[in-house]
Formats: sequence, structure tokens, C-alpha cells
Amino acid sequence: MGVIEEGAKKSGVLWLSLDRPRLAWHTWHDNAIYVVTGGGEQPLPGLTESDEVRVTLRSKDNGGRLIAFDASVEVVDQARETEAVAALAKERLNAVDSVGLLDRWAAHSQVVRLTPREPAP
Repeated sequence: MGVIEEGAKKSGVLWLSLDRPRLAWHTWHDNAIYVVTGGGEQPLPGLTESDEVRVTLRSKDNGGRLIAFDASVEVVDQARETEAVAALAKERLNAVDSVGLLDRWAAHSQVVRLTPREPAP
């Protein structure tokens, strides 16, 4: 999983194949990618209802596609995943309410874990 982890750590954005390709900011934490959606955050329609999504990471060097892979989708319990949610919040640039960000997410947004699936042999 070296290329996925390295690509996710180096680039702050990725593409998710949803109703159309959607650009999303994220963080890499504990062998998974975390994103937030809803409640005024990035719109990622259909993500929270999906079991799987296609993720494309871009190269930080040239902006081109680095790797594409399938990932399982899981909405996380923000009260239990505090470390991951805090790591994601650190990556949130230009938040209008950085002081109340975590409370707003808990009330109005969903944090989603995208776990890369192992490729078939």
C-alpha cells in the first residue's frame, strides 16, 4: 500500500467517482483516507450511501493521475474516532468557524473513512 499512502499524504486533494468526478480535500490517518461532507462542507453526493467508491490520487509533482483504486466507504462515529476527526480538522483550510468546527461537524456533517481495498491477485 506504499503508493496509496505516499500519494494520500503528499497531496491534500483527491478525486472521488460519484455522480461525476468530485474533487475533495482529505487527510490520511491510520491506513485510511478521511473526508467530511454535508453541513456546509464539501458536497459529495451519494458517498455516505455507498459501500465502495473509486478514488484517484494525483501526483504532487506534476498534478497528473498517480493511482486509482477502489475503497470501502464507512461513515464514522465522530465521538469514537476523535483522533481521526482531529487530524481531518487540521487539514481544513479557511474554515469560517475554526473554533466551533468539530461541534459543527458533529451536528451537521458526516466524516467518512475510505479504506483502500486490496487489489485482486
